[in-house]
Amino acid sequence: MTLDRDTLKKLQWLIVFALVVCVALWKFNIIIQAVSFLGGIVAPFLLGGAMAFILSVPMNRIEKTLLQLGKKNLPEAVRKKREKRLRPFSMILTLLFVVAILALAVLVIFPELGRTFSSLARTIQQNLPIFLGKLDVWLHDNPQLAYVIDNTDLNLDWQNLLQKGIDFFQSGAQLVLGSAFQVAHGIFSGLTTFVIGFVFACYILIQKEKLGTQCKKLLYAYLKEHQAKRVLEIAALTHRTFAKFLTGQCLEAVILGTMFFVAMTIFRFPYALLVGVLIAITALIPIFGAFIGCVVAAFLILMVNPIQAIGFVILFLVLQQLEGNFIYPHVVGGSVGLPSIWVLVAVTVGGSLMGIIGMLIFIPLMSVLYTLLREDVYKRLRKTNPELLKE
Repeated sequence: MTLDRDTLKKLQWLIVFALVVCVALWKFNIIIQAVSFLGGIVAPFLLGGAMAFILSVPMNRIEKTLLQLGKKNLPEAVRKKREKRLRPFSMILTLLFVVAILALAVLVIFPELGRTFSSLARTIQQNLPIFLGKLDVWLHDNPQLAYVIDNTDLNLDWQNLLQKGIDFFQSGAQLVLGSAFQVAHGIFSGLTTFVIGFVFACYILIQKEKLGTQCKKLLYAYLKEHQAKRVLEIAALTHRTFAKFLTGQCLEAVILGTMFFVAMTIFRFPYALLVGVLIAITALIPIFGAFIGCVVAAFLILMVNPIQAIGFVILFLVLQQLEGNFIYPHVVGGSVGLPSIWVLVAVTVGGSLMGIIGMLIFIPLMSVLYTLLREDVYKRLRKTNPELLKE
């Protein structure tokens, strides 16, 4: 058996890989600490990249609209200069649009929640004496129970209870102080990460073509031509899929929120606009997000009319079935090219592994894997069993 140059190179890489795996298993704790440290450094830039991608979807639409408002059939050089001038303006309009949506949600939802909790506190304060009076009457009508309560020897050590109470409050005060410091540190760290990520996202949005060209040069410099082309094809597919998913998810949330607003207005439920906005926001979480809005909305309506709260739950179940079986698989599943059953699988697996973030990531990610696997399957079948492609 002869070993040529390619075989020796593969063996060398295999030995290096085996050594790296052995060292990683041997110093596993150090590897975890190093990854955690590097993750803290890279986190602002990952956040900035995610923000840039999300903002690029409406920004591209705004930029294309502004370009179409001007003169058409412009020379390429003139068009690029005009696009470069419109880029900062498009980004500012996008940020104003996002801030306006967040402000609308805050101004509509939080004041109403505050008024509801205040009303609930007043209701409890007003009804507590009535409840105590009814309890006193009930004990008066049941003298046997009152006799048992009055003559039961509970063997209470008041001194011990007092000392335990003092110790509890002392330890609680220390815990509150420590928690306050941790919360303040977490808020400051999170705010710093957000600011760095936001600035990084703005740089990406302003210079995205230049960054794309630089990444393309790196790929062609360090990979073979066919490998670089394949990486670029997968990157383009991933970008299209995630963009379509984000657009479809927002469209589905708007449709569901509008359905609740119209239905609640027709059936004269209270808080129709508030619940519509709340459902639209929570519906951004795939499939299960609307249930969060249902709990909050049912609580708000319960404070006004318990019967209507039951009716709202029934209305929610009906609309949720309609949305889950017809709207969501076609709007979101269709936008990413993923069959309905795999949308449900992606949400379930992503939610189990990474929570809400996993639900948002795994649908387009599974769509990319599904598309690549389907292309590879069809490519192999054309060589081996082309008759199966007709089925």
